[in-house]
Amino acid sequence: MNHVRIATYDITHGTAKDVAELALGPGGTREIFMAQPGFQAMSLIEVDPVTIISLTVWETHEEAEAATREAANWVAEHLDNRIHRTTNLVGDAMFWEGTAK
Repeated sequence: MNHVRIATYDITHGTAKDVAELALGPGGTREIFMAQPGFQAMSLIEVDPVTIISLTVWETHEEAEAATREAANWVAEHLDNRIHRTTNLVGDAMFWEGTAK
């Protein structure tokens, strides 16, 4: 089973592309998450021009919870004036479907 962290943010300044560039850049959340134990995947989803969802996948529920703390620290330091978190949840995936190549 996989464990997911889902956070929803409202963009208060700039664009989703601006946020993605910071997250993927040096010292961004990609680097932080990839260095954490249990990291499996991440995505940033633009829902509409002012709403984004950060989705990360972890091996254990505890690792997903730890990622929540890491993300909150990074956002406070790097994006505090650009986004406002509206949702922050950790859940257990009931199943994953897709294509395996």
